[in-house]
Amino acid sequence: MKFKIGSKTVGKNFPAFIIAEAGINHNGKLQVAKQLIDAASQSDVDAIKFQTFKADDLTSSRSIYHKIFKKLELSDSDFGEISDYSHSKKIIFISTPFSNESVDLLYKLKVPAFKIASGDLTDLPLIRYTASKKKPILLSTGMSYLPEIKTAIKEILKIKNKKIGLFHSVSSYPTPYNETNLSAIYSMKSEFDYPIGFSDNGDDLLVPQVAVSLGAKLIEKHFTLNKKMKGLDHQSSANPKQMKDLVRKIRKIEEMLGDGIKKTQKCEKEGLITIRRSIIAKRDLQKGMVLTPDLIKIARPAKGIEPRFFEKIIGKKLKKNVLKDTPLKWAFLK
Repeated sequence: MKFKIGSKTVGKNFPAFIIAEAGINHNGKLQVAKQLIDAASQSDVDAIKFQTFKADDLTSSRSIYHKIFKKLELSDSDFGEISDYSHSKKIIFISTPFSNESVDLLYKLKVPAFKIASGDLTDLPLIRYTASKKKPILLSTGMSYLPEIKTAIKEILKIKNKKIGLFHSVSSYPTPYNETNLSAIYSMKSEFDYPIGFSDNGDDLLVPQVAVSLGAKLIEKHFTLNKKMKGLDHQSSANPKQMKDLVRKIRKIEEMLGDGIKKTQKCEKEGLITIRRSIIAKRDLQKGMVLTPDLIKIARPAKGIEPRFFEKIIGKKLKKNVLKDTPLKWAFLK
């Protein structure tokens, strides 16, 4: 399965789609959001992602987080500016909606994909409504079991939307190394015929790189202007320098992974002659001699008959003189 997000294709035979998760790291300020877009566009990521919500929709007014999220709200017009500004900087803008109203706003802004947060994996009404917009759905799976993921996918498929990407994720900030469970990428790849990715909540660059080496085709990394800024996610986010370095390393890893076909590489062609061996005359041989094991040897270079034919040429008669250390050719034999 593959699908497009803007001008990029997400799928098995394509580079990993890398998202800078700005999330709420704008601290409720439009100008900071634009600075994040600037920095992300210079980091060579494919997309920048925000979170679209109203505190009253996201959390109970009795929750200790309500006041925090209230300060982190951006207005509808702010998101309009964010969308336009991202477009001007030639970076794909996507967002995570937390209500039907947020979905409608983002759809109006023509986002090319929606992200569903791990916490909403079981919010089937929101998933159905988001899927009804017929845009790709990027589904994060932190805290979940396979049956819960399957249930969410069924809801998306009911809407006849097959453009689905799945993120393995662990909803802990920062995620401990010994609970990252990257092998789940293998499990998800064998279970689902959709691009599988990794949404990283750790505090360094190693884990997403390993995820790509295991086949992740979607990478999401929290992104901040400065890890020392006040806020919930800044400390476990990558700063601009780190994000640029992460993208560079991921692209190097993809080069190293290649196409997976076991074959002779271009850089090995010379080695086929200089490193492999062939059947060579141990001493000067005369025309008419019958070859015996003591007259020939297997040695470099591979300019003659391959070693696998050693037994086959024993007993063959030479048609010409052969000097010592000359590779034998089939044309030399009767």
